[in-house]
Amino acid sequence: MKKILLLLPLMLCADNNQTDMKKGEKLYIENSCNSCHGNYAEGMGSAPRLIGQKEEVLLKRLKALKRGETRSPFGGIMVSFAKSLDENETVEVAKYLSKLKKSENQERYDVEYDPSDDGSS
Repeated sequence: MKKILLLLPLMLCADNNQTDMKKGEKLYIENSCNSCHGNYAEGMGSAPRLIGQKEEVLLKRLKALKRGETRSPFGGIMVSFAKSLDENETVEVAKYLSKLKKSENQERYDVEYDPSDDGSS
């Protein structure tokens, strides 16, 4: 019984982390972040890699984008996406991306993409 009582706070904390990850993942997909940054936030083309970046860095960039500040000509599209998130959602997305880890089993765009292909569907 004592072991269960000692483990309960750890189990509740782990459950909260899973809930936070699900919220962030849902926001990432619902706001179409994956259409430019990739399903695993690995980055594609001119869209930077977001997976595993530090939460405070991501939060700083998202807040700058909400103010209309961008670093590249392609970053302008991000301003409207960032402004669509409220303060809590901005934090959830930053947490999600900072905790997202690359799995060896993930099918990534750069692995699937064949540059010698003719591009037909």
